[in-house]
Amino acid sequence: MDIPGPEPRADGGAGAVAAAGGLHNYQLQLHAAYGPVVRFQLPGAKTAVSVADPVLLEATAHIDKRPERLFAFLAPLFETGNLQVMPADEHAPWRRLLLSVLAGRPSHERRFAQFTALATALADRWAEQADVGPVELQKDLTALSLRMICEYALGGEIADPGRVVAAFEDVLTEHLGQLYDLPAPGAREERAERARAALAYLRVTVDRVVAGHRSGDRADRSDLIGALVKAGESPARIRDTVMVMMLAAHHTTGVAVSWTLHLLGRHPDAAERVAGELDRVLGDRAAPEYADLRRLAHLDMVLKESMRLFPPGPYGAREATETLFLGGPGGLGEYEIPAGTTVFYPIRAVHMNPAYWPEPEKFVPERFSPEETAERPRLAYIPFGVGPRSCEGSALAMVEAELVLAVLLKRFRFRPVPGHEVTPIERFVLWAADDIRMTVSPRVRSE
Repeated sequence: MDIPGPEPRADGGAGAVAAAGGLHNYQLQLHAAYGPVVRFQLPGAKTAVSVADPVLLEATAHIDKRPERLFAFLAPLFETGNLQVMPADEHAPWRRLLLSVLAGRPSHERRFAQFTALATALADRWAEQADVGPVELQKDLTALSLRMICEYALGGEIADPGRVVAAFEDVLTEHLGQLYDLPAPGAREERAERARAALAYLRVTVDRVVAGHRSGDRADRSDLIGALVKAGESPARIRDTVMVMMLAAHHTTGVAVSWTLHLLGRHPDAAERVAGELDRVLGDRAAPEYADLRRLAHLDMVLKESMRLFPPGPYGAREATETLFLGGPGGLGEYEIPAGTTVFYPIRAVHMNPAYWPEPEKFVPERFSPEETAERPRLAYIPFGVGPRSCEGSALAMVEAELVLAVLLKRFRFRPVPGHEVTPIERFVLWAADDIRMTVSPRVRSE
């Protein structure tokens, strides 16, 4: 059948996306109006099709090609070519190498104590700030997640981690500002020069760590760099890989934790259940051990339900390398997607599909019990993407997020600031327009 969608516009669809408040909102509107498969215009994509049904998505899950024009804004960050759009034959072995490190328990355990120290330091600072005023979750938690990924990717062997964090923020602010036309203080050329200097500093910093590994001075300090050195990757490719890891991990984990605390602040009964679980599992300890995370079943459900409602990355995109046929007779119908089409994964629309998520706008962590999870198609929940281009760092991100939540929820209660409106907007991740401000107060252990 023909794929439905809005009438073509002279501006190539840019006005419709802007009017909706961003691409994630536009896709929600499109699927509400036209059904599970929608054809639409998008600047940078000649033909785009969005698929919001997890069963239909199965026919696209094998695709290992990203549309180059949509990821071109990242190209200046790399010297060895844009790692986000590398060809499939080069990407597959690179992905296997990354997964061998990022998805492995030994690597997580080696860094767990350092991650805990960083999370505890933030909790200590918030404890001192509690009498001063509300905390800005996104600001503080994205800074924490960047420090954590610096610790992981660079092995903690940098002389000035604060400067690395500041430099990476300068780079991101400039490139994301160009992508989303965000207002920023100062002259454009001044900001661009600051970003160039910051990028040069980051490259030199990572190069020093790589050189230490190659000389044997820092053996086993960074599992990621160590694996890349052992695999024979060039210093420039190693540096670019570390940079893309920092880019991908730094905002997403902090934002996921921020949205989770936001939801728990508005659902105190759910927050009490998590706090009670933490008291039972941890006892008098202020932070979990790595093995404790597997015992925090309700915390895990709460985090997953938060990422269903507010997926840090609200969409993904692939380019069809062959003609695809979605659905079939007697089902949802058969849709033909020609080779070369940009296929969008509207993650938030998939997560709000009422056929698989009854009353999808409600916060119900129990949706992620083993029993309920087993009843849903596997692609009904895709916060880290789909198929061979899904996030290699998803397992590490979950460890970081659950650890941070455990440390914070063991010590504090979080409540919304009266009158503060939290509005999701599209940036590189699903952001809150004016941060998420919450009051933080010490909690008394459940008996």
